[in-house]
Amino acid sequence: MPNEINDLLETWEGTYKKGLLSFWILLLLDQRPTYAFEMNAHIRELSQGSISADDNSLYRALNRFEGMGLISSERQPSEIGPARRVYSLTAAGRELLIQFTRRNLLVFQSPPVAQAIQTLFDNGHNHEEKP
Repeated sequence: MPNEINDLLETWEGTYKKGLLSFWILLLLDQRPTYAFEMNAHIRELSQGSISADDNSLYRALNRFEGMGLISSERQPSEIGPARRVYSLTAAGRELLIQFTRRNLLVFQSPPVAQAIQTLFDNGHNHEEKP
């Protein structure tokens, strides 16, 4: 049973994390403009180690978001190499981030959901399955 649970948990988390990469990218860019090569480390830090992404996933998302007008980019000269592209959140991107957060994340702060989560942890592994 523990291996089954771990396998299910890894599958669930993989799906969950793929879906939330967009959130973490936009949240990071809401805090400050960022170079693409810095993003993975900053996202990992911001998400407290729960999310990391490979460079290909980040660049695909950045290109998609820029095409949708959610972010913008600008080439900036570099003292040690070629110009680098810095990404920023647009007003549309910030509005999308606000609406997504309001609709999908703030629900966890509502008293009924917060209480249900607290009860889950309070009961822990002592909860017996009901037939």
